[in-house]
Amino acid sequence: MRHRRPIVGVIGSGEHEWAERAVPLGTWLATQNVHLLTGGGKGVMASVSQAFFEVTAREGLVLAILPGREGDQQGGLPEGYPNPWVEVPIVTHLPYTGVRGQHPLSRNHIIVLSSTVLVALPGSEGTLSEIALALRYRRPIVAFCDHREEFPGLPARIPIGKTLAEIQAFVRVRIRELFGDTDDGAIRHEP
Repeated sequence: MRHRRPIVGVIGSGEHEWAERAVPLGTWLATQNVHLLTGGGKGVMASVSQAFFEVTAREGLVLAILPGREGDQQGGLPEGYPNPWVEVPIVTHLPYTGVRGQHPLSRNHIIVLSSTVLVALPGSEGTLSEIALALRYRRPIVAFCDHREEFPGLPARIPIGKTLAEIQAFVRVRIRELFGDTDDGAIRHEP
């Protein structure tokens, strides 16, 4: 029988690590038989990837959709990509990010469409564009923050999880709706 793991996309600041949230989130996700997907850069992307990667008993992989470098026809990557914990770097020709993150030449479309469920940590224009795309493509998404003021521009329609337990509940419910459950509590999928 073929097995396919759910993919949990984690999005957030490319500058601030939000380690107090990203590290426990990445560690927990690594125990859940899922793949982790990020944009492969610094900040939240690096901290959640490192936490996931460092769990030795995990089955999932650290995946990343990498941006292209604008004007580069040779497949070059911007500085800092991929971070050291990315196991499967998917290189694209798509350079746009930030305020241009919803443009067809942004990798954000691939990140959102490839994710079974998304967890958003506070970020700026790039993160907000990924959130807008999640709404457009009707992907389940939750913000991991204490209050909306911590995440300027967060749409009112996006639910907030203030604790890791609330994020875990959201992710589990959304994945179980699509993939089912097992007796041991870990998220599993068998087609």
